[in-house]
Amino acid sequence: MKLNIAYPATGCQKLLKIDDEKILSVFYDKRMGQEVSADRLGDEWKGYVFRISGGNDLQGFCMMQGVLTNTRVRLLFKKGMPNYRERRNGVRKRKSVRGCIVDSQLSVLDLVVVKKGEGEIPGLTDTTQPRRLGPKKVGKIRKLFNLSKEDDVRQYVVHRPLPEKEGKKPRSKAPKIQRLVTPARIQRKRKVLALKRQRAEKNKAQAAEYAKLLAQRQREKRQALLSRRRSSNRTSTSSA
Repeated sequence: MKLNIAYPATGCQKLLKIDDEKILSVFYDKRMGQEVSADRLGDEWKGYVFRISGGNDLQGFCMMQGVLTNTRVRLLFKKGMPNYRERRNGVRKRKSVRGCIVDSQLSVLDLVVVKKGEGEIPGLTDTTQPRRLGPKKVGKIRKLFNLSKEDDVRQYVVHRPLPEKEGKKPRSKAPKIQRLVTPARIQRKRKVLALKRQRAEKNKAQAAEYAKLLAQRQREKRQALLSRRRSSNRTSTSSA
Protein backbone atom coordinates (compact mmCIF):
# COMPACT_ATOMS: atom_id res chain seq x y z
CA MET A 1 0.00 0.00 0.00
CA LYS A 2 1.13 3.55 -0.72
CA LEU A 3 0.83 6.30 1.90
CA ASN A 4 0.41 9.79 0.48
CA ILE A 5 1.38 12.10 3.37
CA ALA A 6 0.66 15.83 3.11
CA TYR A 7 1.93 18.61 5.37
CA PRO A 8 -0.22 21.75 4.85
CA ALA A 9 2.21 24.06 6.68
CA THR A 10 4.83 23.69 3.92
CA GLY A 11 2.57 22.61 1.04
CA CYS A 12 4.66 19.47 0.44
CA GLN A 13 3.68 15.83 -0.01
CA LYS A 14 5.59 12.58 0.38
CA LEU A 15 4.70 9.17 -1.04
CA LEU A 16 5.78 6.06 0.87
CA LYS A 17 5.35 2.49 -0.39
CA ILE A 18 4.96 0.06 2.51
CA ASP A 19 4.37 -3.69 2.19
CA ASP A 20 4.79 -4.65 5.84
CA GLU A 21 1.37 -5.61 7.23
CA LYS A 22 2.56 -4.99 10.81
CA ILE A 23 3.09 -1.31 9.99
CA LEU A 24 -0.11 -0.99 7.98
CA SER A 25 -2.26 -2.73 10.61
CA VAL A 26 -2.29 0.49 12.69
CA PHE A 27 -4.49 2.06 9.98
CA TYR A 28 -6.86 -0.90 9.50
CA ASP A 29 -10.45 -0.53 10.77
CA LYS A 30 -9.94 3.21 11.21
CA ARG A 31 -12.40 5.64 9.65
CA MET A 32 -11.87 8.79 7.61
CA GLY A 33 -11.27 11.75 9.90
CA GLN A 34 -9.69 9.69 12.69
CA GLU A 35 -6.21 10.52 13.96
CA VAL A 36 -3.49 7.88 14.06
CA SER A 37 -0.05 7.95 15.64
CA ALA A 38 2.83 7.54 13.15
CA ASP A 39 5.37 6.02 15.56
CA ARG A 40 5.13 2.60 13.88
CA LEU A 41 6.48 3.96 10.57
CA GLY A 42 9.97 4.41 12.07
CA ASP A 43 12.06 6.42 14.50
CA GLU A 44 12.08 9.51 12.27
CA TRP A 45 8.25 9.68 12.52
CA LYS A 46 8.25 9.68 16.31
CA GLY A 47 5.70 12.15 17.70
CA TYR A 48 3.90 12.67 14.39
CA VAL A 49 0.11 12.31 14.23
CA PHE A 50 -1.80 11.71 10.99
CA ARG A 51 -5.42 12.30 10.06
CA ILE A 52 -6.95 9.91 7.51
CA SER A 53 -8.39 12.07 4.73
CA GLY A 54 -9.26 9.45 2.10
CA GLY A 55 -7.90 6.85 -0.26
CA ASN A 56 -8.41 4.77 -3.41
CA ASP A 57 -8.69 1.04 -3.92
CA LEU A 58 -6.86 -1.05 -6.53
CA GLN A 59 -9.46 -0.24 -9.23
CA GLY A 60 -9.41 3.53 -8.53
CA PHE A 61 -12.68 3.89 -6.59
CA CYS A 62 -12.35 6.54 -3.89
CA MET A 63 -13.42 6.39 -0.26
CA MET A 64 -16.53 8.32 0.74
CA GLN A 65 -17.17 9.79 4.16
CA GLY A 66 -20.32 8.52 5.86
CA VAL A 67 -20.44 5.10 4.13
CA LEU A 68 -19.78 2.87 7.14
CA THR A 69 -18.25 -0.16 5.45
CA ASN A 70 -14.85 -1.33 4.25
CA THR A 71 -16.17 -2.71 0.94
CA ARG A 72 -17.33 -1.19 -2.33
CA VAL A 73 -20.98 -0.16 -2.63
CA ARG A 74 -23.18 1.33 -5.35
CA LEU A 75 -25.03 4.49 -4.33
CA LEU A 76 -27.56 6.69 -6.12
CA PHE A 77 -26.05 10.17 -6.38
CA LYS A 78 -27.87 13.44 -6.96
CA LYS A 79 -26.91 17.11 -7.13
CA GLY A 80 -25.10 18.35 -4.03
CA MET A 81 -23.60 15.01 -3.01
CA PRO A 82 -19.79 14.55 -2.96
CA ASN A 83 -18.00 12.62 -5.72
CA TYR A 84 -20.71 13.55 -8.25
CA ARG A 85 -21.09 16.35 -10.81
CA GLU A 86 -24.52 16.78 -12.36
CA ARG A 87 -24.26 16.79 -16.19
CA ARG A 88 -27.92 17.56 -16.88
CA ASN A 89 -30.52 19.22 -14.70
CA GLY A 90 -32.21 16.75 -12.33
CA VAL A 91 -30.22 13.70 -13.43
CA ARG A 92 -29.32 11.11 -10.78
CA LYS A 93 -26.67 8.45 -11.27
CA ARG A 94 -25.70 5.21 -9.52
CA LYS A 95 -21.95 5.04 -8.90
CA SER A 96 -19.53 2.76 -7.08
CA VAL A 97 -17.65 4.13 -4.09
CA ARG A 98 -15.63 2.57 -1.29
CA GLY A 99 -16.66 2.91 2.34
CA CYS A 100 -14.88 5.17 4.81
CA ILE A 101 -13.25 2.31 6.78
CA VAL A 102 -9.64 1.42 5.92
CA ASP A 103 -8.74 -2.15 4.98
CA SER A 104 -6.08 -4.03 3.02
CA GLN A 105 -7.83 -3.61 -0.36
CA LEU A 106 -6.71 0.03 -0.68
CA SER A 107 -3.85 0.90 -2.99
CA VAL A 108 -3.34 4.50 -1.78
CA LEU A 109 -4.17 5.97 1.64
CA ASP A 110 -4.20 9.76 1.98
CA LEU A 111 -2.88 11.15 5.28
CA VAL A 112 -2.49 14.69 6.60
CA VAL A 113 0.01 15.65 9.30
CA VAL A 114 -1.91 17.30 12.16
CA LYS A 115 0.92 17.24 14.70
CA LYS A 116 4.61 17.54 13.92
CA GLY A 117 7.05 15.35 15.77
CA GLU A 118 10.57 15.92 17.02
CA GLY A 119 12.59 15.36 13.85
CA GLU A 120 12.40 16.76 10.34
CA ILE A 121 11.28 14.59 7.44
CA PRO A 122 13.31 15.19 4.25
CA GLY A 123 11.12 16.45 1.41
CA LEU A 124 8.12 17.04 3.68
CA THR A 125 8.87 19.35 6.60
CA ASP A 126 12.31 20.72 5.74
CA THR A 127 11.31 22.45 2.47
CA THR A 128 8.55 24.89 1.60
CA GLN A 129 6.57 24.70 -1.62
CA PRO A 130 5.33 28.17 -2.60
CA ARG A 131 1.71 28.51 -3.60
CA ARG A 132 1.34 28.68 -7.37
CA LEU A 133 -1.87 30.71 -7.30
CA GLY A 134 -3.01 33.50 -5.02
CA PRO A 135 -6.50 34.09 -3.63
CA LYS A 136 -9.28 35.12 -6.00
CA LYS A 137 -12.16 36.27 -3.79
CA VAL A 138 -12.22 39.77 -2.33
CA GLY A 139 -12.66 38.54 1.25
CA LYS A 140 -9.71 36.15 1.05
CA ILE A 141 -7.43 38.82 -0.48
CA ARG A 142 -8.37 41.21 2.33
CA LYS A 143 -7.72 38.50 4.90
CA LEU A 144 -4.30 37.62 3.41
CA PHE A 145 -3.01 41.20 3.32
CA ASN A 146 -5.00 42.44 6.37
CA LEU A 147 -6.77 45.14 4.35
CA SER A 148 -9.64 47.38 5.41
CA LYS A 149 -12.80 48.21 3.47
CA GLU A 150 -11.26 51.44 2.18
CA ASP A 151 -8.19 49.78 0.61
CA ASP A 152 -8.23 49.02 -3.12
CA VAL A 153 -8.13 45.24 -3.42
CA ARG A 154 -7.10 45.39 -7.10
CA GLN A 155 -3.64 46.60 -6.12
CA TYR A 156 -2.96 43.46 -4.05
CA VAL A 157 -3.77 40.70 -6.55
CA VAL A 158 -1.03 38.05 -6.78
CA HIS A 159 0.45 38.02 -10.31
CA ARG A 160 1.89 34.78 -11.63
CA PRO A 161 4.88 35.30 -13.99
CA LEU A 162 4.69 33.50 -17.31
CA PRO A 163 7.69 31.81 -18.99
CA GLU A 164 9.79 34.42 -20.73
CA LYS A 165 10.23 34.38 -24.51
CA GLU A 166 13.24 35.72 -26.36
CA GLY A 167 12.86 39.28 -27.54
CA LYS A 168 9.57 39.85 -25.69
CA LYS A 169 8.69 41.63 -22.50
CA PRO A 170 8.09 39.56 -19.35
CA ARG A 171 4.40 38.85 -18.87
CA SER A 172 2.32 37.82 -15.90
CA LYS A 173 -1.15 36.50 -15.24
CA ALA A 174 -3.62 37.53 -12.54
CA PRO A 175 -7.03 36.08 -11.61
CA LYS A 176 -10.25 37.99 -12.12
CA ILE A 177 -11.36 39.18 -8.69
CA GLN A 178 -14.63 37.64 -7.61
CA ARG A 179 -17.32 39.45 -5.53
CA LEU A 180 -15.72 42.83 -6.16
CA VAL A 181 -18.18 45.67 -5.46
CA THR A 182 -17.70 48.32 -8.18
CA PRO A 183 -19.84 51.34 -9.20
CA ALA A 184 -21.05 49.36 -12.21
CA ARG A 185 -22.09 46.47 -9.92
CA ILE A 186 -23.98 48.88 -7.63
CA GLN A 187 -25.71 50.50 -10.60
CA ARG A 188 -26.66 47.10 -12.02
CA LYS A 189 -28.06 46.00 -8.68
CA ARG A 190 -30.04 49.24 -8.42
CA LYS A 191 -31.44 48.65 -11.92
CA VAL A 192 -32.43 45.06 -11.09
CA LEU A 193 -34.25 46.22 -7.94
CA ALA A 194 -36.00 49.00 -9.89
CA LEU A 195 -37.16 46.52 -12.54
CA LYS A 196 -38.38 44.18 -9.82
CA ARG A 197 -40.31 47.03 -8.21
CA GLN A 198 -41.83 48.00 -11.57
CA ARG A 199 -42.92 44.41 -12.22
CA ALA A 200 -44.57 44.24 -8.80
CA GLU A 201 -46.45 47.50 -9.37
CA LYS A 202 -47.52 46.41 -12.86
CA ASN A 203 -48.75 43.03 -11.57
CA LYS A 204 -50.64 44.78 -8.76
CA ALA A 205 -52.32 47.19 -11.21
CA GLN A 206 -53.21 44.36 -13.61
CA ALA A 207 -54.66 42.28 -10.74
CA ALA A 208 -56.79 45.23 -9.60
CA GLU A 209 -57.99 45.83 -13.16
CA TYR A 210 -58.83 42.16 -13.60
CA ALA A 211 -60.73 42.08 -10.30
CA LYS A 212 -62.69 45.18 -11.36
CA LEU A 213 -63.54 43.60 -14.75
CA LEU A 214 -64.53 40.33 -13.06
CA ALA A 215 -66.85 42.17 -10.64
CA GLN A 216 -68.42 44.06 -13.55
CA ARG A 217 -69.01 40.81 -15.50
CA GLN A 218 -70.57 39.17 -12.46
CA ARG A 219 -72.82 42.22 -11.94
CA GLU A 220 -73.93 42.10 -15.58
CA LYS A 221 -74.57 38.36 -15.31
CA ARG A 222 -76.65 38.87 -12.17
CA GLN A 223 -78.69 41.67 -13.78
CA ALA A 224 -79.34 39.55 -16.88
CA LEU A 225 -80.53 36.68 -14.67
CA LEU A 226 -82.87 38.99 -12.71
CA SER A 227 -84.29 40.46 -15.90
CA ARG A 228 -85.00 36.96 -17.27
CA ARG A 229 -86.77 35.98 -14.05
CA ARG A 230 -88.87 39.15 -14.10
CA SER A 231 -89.89 38.61 -17.74
CA SER A 232 -90.84 34.98 -17.00
CA ASN A 233 -92.91 36.11 -14.01
CA ARG A 234 -94.76 38.69 -16.18
CA THR A 235 -95.62 36.12 -18.87
CA SER A 236 -96.88 33.64 -16.27
CA THR A 237 -99.19 36.24 -14.61
CA SER A 238 -100.56 37.47 -17.99
CA SER A 239 -101.39 33.92 -19.13
CA ALA A 240 -103.22 33.25 -15.87
